[in-house]
Amino acid sequence: MSGWALDVLAGAVLVAGLVFLAFGTFGLLRLPDLYCRAHAATKCDALGAGLILLALSLLADSAGDAVRILALIALVLIASPTAGHALTRAAWHAGVRPWRGEGDDERD
Repeated sequence: MSGWALDVLAGAVLVAGLVFLAFGTFGLLRLPDLYCRAHAATKCDALGAGLILLALSLLADSAGDAVRILALIALVLIASPTAGHALTRAAWHAGVRPWRGEGDDERD
């Protein structure tokens, strides 16, 4: 692939990653409870960071650098949802109940 086409592809992947990070941030600010916020943070941020790292691997100077960045992508895609699951499971065991809707203050 020629130099400018690779730059355009990397730029498009980078912008897509930034969009997913923005959606994750929006979810953290607007969603009602810990469980919804954790879902937005882990899913959107893992994909956003993965796409940004993919753009960096496309622009890497050597194949070794690209392989290291791809290993980081695998780490982010595994660690972020796992950490989110651990956080929400700990919250559940601590007694934090999910949001049920506007005006629904009934707890189990």
